[in-house]
Amino acid sequence: MYLYRAVDSEGNTLEFLLSPTRDSKTAKRIFLKALRPATDSTPQALPRKGRIASADSITMSVPRVINVDKNVAYPKAIVDLKATGVLPGHVELRQVKYLNNLIEQDHQFIQRLTKPGMGFFSFKTAWRTLQGFEMMNMPRKGQVRGGEQRSHQQANYLHRAPVCSGCLS
Repeated sequence: MYLYRAVDSEGNTLEFLLSPTRDSKTAKRIFLKALRPATDSTPQALPRKGRIASADSITMSVPRVINVDKNVAYPKAIVDLKATGVLPGHVELRQVKYLNNLIEQDHQFIQRLTKPGMGFFSFKTAWRTLQGFEMMNMPRKGQVRGGEQRSHQQANYLHRAPVCSGCLS
C-alpha cells in the first residue's frame, strides 16, 4: 500500500490518498485531488475502483512548481495533465529528493503512529485508520479555523467531522 500526500509550501496538508498501486494513474489522481481549491475539497471517503475525477468538472488552483520524489509515475502523470489542459505548460515538475522534506517531515507523524500496530491487515482498515490520523493531525498543525491547539476545540472539530457511511459497520 502506498500513501500519497500533497502538502503546500507552508506544510499544510492539501490531500492524501491511499492506493494499492504506485502508477501514473494513481499519481494523476492525487494531482487532480490536490489541485482543487480548499473550498471545493470534500472529506475523504473510501475510494471506489475505476473512479477518477474528470478534469473538466473541477476548478483548480495552479501551482508554480510541483516537488516530488523520483518515482517514474509522476512525469507521465504531469505530461498527461498538461496534454489534457488541466495544467498549464509553465508548471515545473522538480524530482529532487531534498525538496520533498516537508512531506517527509509531516509523514513521520503517521509513521510513528502506525509502526507499533505492525501494519494493516486490509486496505479498508488502513484507509480508515490513516483518514483518522490525518483528521487528528490537522488541528495540531493549525489547519482548522478556530481550533488553535485547544483540546476542547479539537474535540468539537472531530465530533463534527463527517464519517463515511461504511465506517460505522
